[in-house]
Parts: sequence; structure tokens; C-alpha cells
Amino acid sequence: MNRKNGQKNIVIIGAGYAGVHAAKKLAKKYKKDDSVSITLIDRHSYHTMMTELHEVAAHRVEPDAIQFDLRRLFNRTKVKLVTDNVKHVDYQSKVVTTEHGQFSFDYLILGMGGEPNDFGTPGVQENGFTLWSWEDAVRLREHIEKIVRKAATVHDEATRKAMLTFTVCGSGFTGIEMVGELIEWKERLAKDYKLDADDITLYVVEAAPTILNMLERRDADKAESYMVKQGVKILKSAPIVEVKEDAIVLKSGEELPTYTLIWTAGVRANSDTKDYGMSAGRAGRLKVNAHMESEDYKDVYVVGDLAYFEEEPGKPTPQIVEAAEQTAMTAAKNIIAEISGGEKEEYVGKYHGVMVSIGARYGVANLSGVHLSGWFANFMKHMVNLYYFFGIRSGYYMYQYVMHEFFHTKDKRNIFRDFLTRYGNVLWSLPLRVFVAGFWIIEACAKLWGESTWKDSISSWSKVPNLFNGLGEDSWLTATSVKMPFEWLQTATSGASEAATSTDFATPILSKMPFWFEWIMKIMLPTPEVALFMQKMMIFIELAIGLAILAGLFTWLANAASAAFLVMFTLCAMLGWDKVWALPASIALMNGSGRTFGLDYWVVPFLQRKLGDWWYGKERAIYKDYK
Repeated sequence: MNRKNGQKNIVIIGAGYAGVHAAKKLAKKYKKDDSVSITLIDRHSYHTMMTELHEVAAHRVEPDAIQFDLRRLFNRTKVKLVTDNVKHVDYQSKVVTTEHGQFSFDYLILGMGGEPNDFGTPGVQENGFTLWSWEDAVRLREHIEKIVRKAATVHDEATRKAMLTFTVCGSGFTGIEMVGELIEWKERLAKDYKLDADDITLYVVEAAPTILNMLERRDADKAESYMVKQGVKILKSAPIVEVKEDAIVLKSGEELPTYTLIWTAGVRANSDTKDYGMSAGRAGRLKVNAHMESEDYKDVYVVGDLAYFEEEPGKPTPQIVEAAEQTAMTAAKNIIAEISGGEKEEYVGKYHGVMVSIGARYGVANLSGVHLSGWFANFMKHMVNLYYFFGIRSGYYMYQYVMHEFFHTKDKRNIFRDFLTRYGNVLWSLPLRVFVAGFWIIEACAKLWGESTWKDSISSWSKVPNLFNGLGEDSWLTATSVKMPFEWLQTATSGASEAATSTDFATPILSKMPFWFEWIMKIMLPTPEVALFMQKMMIFIELAIGLAILAGLFTWLANAASAAFLVMFTLCAMLGWDKVWALPASIALMNGSGRTFGLDYWVVPFLQRKLGDWWYGKERAIYKDYK
């Protein structure tokens, strides 16, 4: 706590969006100035990406996906990190007292953010769930999984229905994004606990006559239409007056049975600030001037959701991430002006729009007058989030965000569905799949048109039309003799190299066919006529394998066939060393490679579901065969 002569100590309380941005700005400015110290105090050792809490609460991403360790954010900077609870701020002595220490300051930035506002509604704290912290999200997620698991074993229909009814109070960003995640998660919940997705009911309860009032009506109406189409029940002009353990009570007197009420109806200033002795505005937010400096104390700045500054009469800065970042930058620049000289600047909010995701695959957005909905809206939200990491200079967490949002999700819960998922690593096998498909298609075409005709026709673009002039003399389709090295077809196995040459194979892997395989082939192809028929069929089999692999249709079977035929060609002493790569490649592609940019993405799950239900029956959590 000792203050050195000439030392300027900056203390920031709160590692939210605003606190992190202020610390980053100041650390960059005074990177090589030892006369300025910067201390960031927070009760947690991590920064939470608050805008993505709903993703954790509804199990789209794991909890660590939105938790960013402060050491990883500030390592190799001059920011000193302190994990502690602030107990008191002495503005006269300029000392911050925590549970475990004291910190002197010349400049103080308060950025503790807000907390849920229940407006004194009875039962919210005891029976409701909020979504304003990492802990809230984990607690809600665990509750939902527990209540669905329990409901699946309950026989009483009314109790079961109430337990499977999830109600969101409030239709702002948090509420709508939460119900959007539940729309998608309920499919997985139903599957895991042997329920029908229709057994799960979702409600949005709003006190106002309209929802999503931060959006223009045309955008809000699109969002409402989408939710209704997905089965969400929306109650408007329906204030909640009491929250019970198993129901909510509306102002109309109606009771809605539910064991899960998610309260997102409002935000107020962090209650820790009530003892800070500063003038407060609406919802307890601390009043500041245009420089983001406290109206009561010099050298004390307030930023983010905690700051109350009216940009227009009666219109305070919005409690959104952009405002948090911009108020933090204003405060940091004005502290720099105080220390290093220069003119202070006034806060001017520049907001580029609003975006609301309704699950992973749909959203609405208004970006500076550009209205987006569906896929593009959610894509832009991801771009904004990535830009946020650029703003806090964290390439590490930018990478982690991309992995969590695009490669580690399940059940098609990202904007690319499961096309980019890393489960199975099928995305990276796509180029190999195309290459193996091309191998078989070219092999089939060479046999169909004949090796000489095919090679000549593809030697240049100008000769490609020659393929339409008919089949060549060496076409397998019009052949009258077998081009395979079987002894009884007047080609001894010792002459395999000659046979290989006739089909344009390079030096074969085997010099001759093993005796045991020759014996098997004679059983399978007992006469030249059967062999000739199979030779012609081989053209269409190879073409079918190539097209199936290219289209990503039944790729496990297609690649198993590919590997099998390549083994057969090897044992026939017909496969050259130049083509042996296709064997391990085919085996590698049996990993479900058609699930990415292939028809198997749709076909295989459909067949698994339909055939499974047909053969095994539909699973139920409770069986009542006696009815």
C-alpha cells in the first residue's frame, strides 16, 4: 500500500466487460512507464462472457467456454491482479479496503456491473433462477437436467407436465436468448430421458404488451413468429406477482404450474455499491458526468452497467456491451489526460445495433439500419464476438471461442449445423474423400471408354468432346474376352505383368496371384462367361463407389467396398504401387466422412431413427403396456 513519490496508482474494481477494457487501454498506454501502476480487483479470478450465459445454461457449450482466466488475459502486462472482495472505499484517504488487504489509489474506476432486479416480487429469490453470472448458468443447467430426469419417472400427469414446463420471465436479450436455447436443447433432453420433445413446454411471460422492445417492431415480430412456430407460448401483458415452488401467479390471478421460473425481467446496480456513498440514479446506478467521473468524488470514475449518465434527458446509457466498452474507454482516456496531460473528452455513445440469437441457428439483428434475420444474424453475432476478443487483445480466447462455437458443439447447435464439428474429425477428411471418389470415377471411365480413348480425350480440353463419339475398341463394356489374369483364361498367373499391362496398371504389388486366392476366384467365377459379365459389371460398381463417396452417401459401406476391391485387385496381381494409397485412404474414410458436406448428414440419422423405431420400438421413460 506504500505510495512512492511521483507514483500514480490506478485501481479498477470489477473485471467485467468495462473493467477489462479499461485495464487493457491503460496497460497499453503505460506499458513502459514505471511511474504508473494498475491494479485490477475482482472477487473472481476470471472474466465471464456475460452475453453467452444462456449457452452454458442450456448445455450448448461447456462452462469453461465463457470463463476467461484473468492471468491469460493480462499476463505479460503491467496489470496487477487481485482476487478479493472489496469491503470499503475511503475517498478522502484514497484507499480501497478488501477482505485481505488495502490498496491506495490516485484514480479509481468502479466497474462492478449490475445484478438481477426482481422488483420485490415475492418468491423470486427463493424459487426462481436468475441468469447473471457463471454460477447462475451452471446452477440453472444442473436444475434443468435434474428436473427433467425426475419428471421422466413421475406417473401423475399434472405434476409431470408442471415439471416439464420451463418459464422465462422477461423478453429482453437474456430472456429470449435463453428460451431460444431451450427450443434446441429440449430435443436432446427428451432423447436422453426417453420423452417426446412435445412433452416439454416453453413459456415467455412479459409484463409489457409487446416483446423484444429494444428492437424495431418488424425485427421483433420475426423473432416472435419464429418462437411461436417452434412451439413457444408467449404471454404478454401478464405481470408475475408471485413465484411459488411449483407455480407462478399472474396479476390476472391465473396460476401457471411450473417448477422452473427463469427471471430475466430487469437489471439494477450491483448491491455492493449501496455503501459506497455516491449519488444514485434509476435502478441504483451511480451518477457520473460526461467524463464518466463521479458527480460526488474527483478522480473516481464509474463505467459499464453501473454508470448512470443521461445521453438525452431521461435516456441513460444502455446496459449493453458496446456501452460498457465505450464508457470504459472514455474513463481510461480521461485518466490518461489527467496523468499525461491533454484535454478530457466527453462520452458520446456510438452504438452499431442490436442482435438477439434465438438458439444457435436463428436470430434477428439491426446493424446500423441493416436488418438481418436467420443464419446471417447469428453469423454477425459471432463476428462481433470475435471482434470483442480482438479488442481485448486475446488471440488465445479468440481461438477457444471458434473451437467451442463451431467445432465442439453437438446436435447441430451452431450456425453450420454439424458440418464443422470435430467429433469424428470428418471435416478434415473431406479433401481425401473427394480424391478417393475421383480415383474410382476415373478408373470406371477408363474401363468404360477404353484406356486409350479415355487418356486421349482428357489430354486437353479441346479433346473432351471426343468422349461423345462412342466407346473405344478397348472398352471393357464391349469386350468379348476377359482382361483378368486367370490361368484357365489362357493367361498364367506367372504372366500377371502382361495382364497388368493390358489394363494399364503399373508394376503390380504382387508378381502373381496367390494359389489360395486363385482357387477362390475359380469358385466365384466358374466360367469365362461369368467372368466376362462380372468384368462389365465392374465398370458400374466402380462408378457407383466413386459417386457414393463423392456425394457422401453411405460412405462407410462405399469405402468398405473400395477397400475390399483394392485388396482383391492386389491379390489378383492387378494393383500397381502407384495406386496403393487408395487402400489406407478408403479405410480412413470409413470414419463417417459423409457427415460433413455429404448426404449422410441427413440420410444416416434418418435411417437410424426410422429403422431403430421400427425394429426395436420407441423408447419411453414409463411403460404402461397394461393399458
